Amino acid sequence: MICCKFLSSTDRVELERCVRRHREDHGIARRANAILLLDDGESCAQIAKFLYVDDDTIRCWYKIYRRDGWEALSCDDWRGGHSLITSDQETKLSQWLEGRFCRCADEVRAYILEKFSLHYSHSGCVKLLRRLGFEYRKPMALPTVADEAKQTEFIAMYESLLNGLADDETVYFADAVHPEYQNKPAFGWTRKGTKPAVKT
Repeated sequence: MICCKFLSSTDRVELERCVRRHREDHGIARRANAILLLDDGESCAQIAKFLYVDDDTIRCWYKIYRRDGWEALSCDDWRGGHSLITSDQETKLSQWLEGRFCRCADEVRAYILEKFSLHYSHSGCVKLLRRLGFEYRKPMALPTVADEAKQTEFIAMYESLLNGLADDETVYFADAVHPEYQNKPAFGWTRKGTKPAVKT
C-alpha cells in the first residue's frame, strides 16, 4: 500500500507543471501524472486503468521516484535493439529498390526473406524503408507529347504509299482497341527526393 501525501509542495508544483505543458513528451507527462495521482491517494490499479498500463508499471515508477527523484523518472533513455539487416545487405536492398517501383511493403519483405533469410514484420519493414531514405508516394502523371520527327516520318511514308498504289490496290483504316483508356498512377516506395513519373 502506497501512502498518499508523500510529495512536498515544491515537488508537486514541478510535476503539475510537467503535466500541463503541452510540449512535454507524452511518456514523461504520463509518469508525472501517475505520481501526482498516487500522492492524491489513488490506487495503482485505478491509475493503471486510466493510463492504459499495468499496475506493476505504476509501482515501478513510484519506486524510481522515491529512490532517485523526478530527474531519474523523467529521463527517457530507451534505445531500440540492433538492426537485423547488415549494412552490406542494406546497400543491396537499396539498389534493388531503386531499380523498381514496389507497390507495397510486402514485396520488400518477400525480397528480404528470399535474399537474406530475414523475417520482417510489416511495421518493421516500413521503418527500415524510411530509415534507408525511401518514402511511400504516388508518381506524377505526365501527358505524353507527340514526337514530331516520327509524325513527319509517318506523313512522308503515308504520302509515298498513296502515290505508289497500283490501280487494283486500296488503303484500309481500322480502329485499334486499347486494353485501358488511361494510366492510373498508384502509390509505391521510391527514393526520397526523386520525382517518379508515369506517361499517360
